Amino acid sequence: MDQLLITAASGMKARMDSLDMLANNMANSGTAGFKTDREFYNLYEQSLPLVERQYTDYSQGQLLPTGNPLNVALNGKGFFALNSPNGVVYTRAGNFNVSTANQLETAEGYTVRNVLDNGKPITVDPKQAIDIAKDGTVRQAGQDLGQIEIAQPASPSDALKKLGSTYFALIDKDGAAPLGVDTEVLQGQIEQSNVPVGDSAVKLVSVMRQFEMMQKAINLGTEMNKQAISEVAKPS
Repeated sequence: MDQLLITAASGMKARMDSLDMLANNMANSGTAGFKTDREFYNLYEQSLPLVERQYTDYSQGQLLPTGNPLNVALNGKGFFALNSPNGVVYTRAGNFNVSTANQLETAEGYTVRNVLDNGKPITVDPKQAIDIAKDGTVRQAGQDLGQIEIAQPASPSDALKKLGSTYFALIDKDGAAPLGVDTEVLQGQIEQSNVPVGDSAVKLVSVMRQFEMMQKAINLGTEMNKQAISEVAKPS
């Protein structure tokens, strides 16, 4: 096959991957605790950009006061540890609620782990006010009910993989994430997505233009090949 067509087709595939990533980032720009995905680039010999691999940016998003006592944000590098049907998962999204079983949980039904009770759920009284201290201790009527488990992998990029939009799991299924020691738990706040919306919009337009240029290159190459075949087929 013609080298021009091979190069342009590879470039189009890379741009399609970029478009999917950027579209997902922008779709989740309003999702609490969402961590944006980015790309490492390399170059072809022809100096065309190639997406070498994607990675997740774990930088902290802006903390937004909500006044809701069941909204909890993390100031630091830790993650909330949760019990899911498939094991322990992690998130930065602290928009919790109280389940019908009176347990702190996420909208998906993942229960908040109690570090003082081997990871069992934290049970509360839905009729009483809930106080959550900066170390994650949950209190009602002056009584300690448990402590929210905060995990803090040394290198999230090496230790975690994404599960959906806001959840993460350990890459090493047999491993364990160390407890967070320098992460504050802030009640009545929520961490916003760290997606840079303006920057993402600019990149989206740029990638679309690159895609269109490579598409035109393929069309041009195809027409040139057709013309060459047509010329060769003519009798001298």
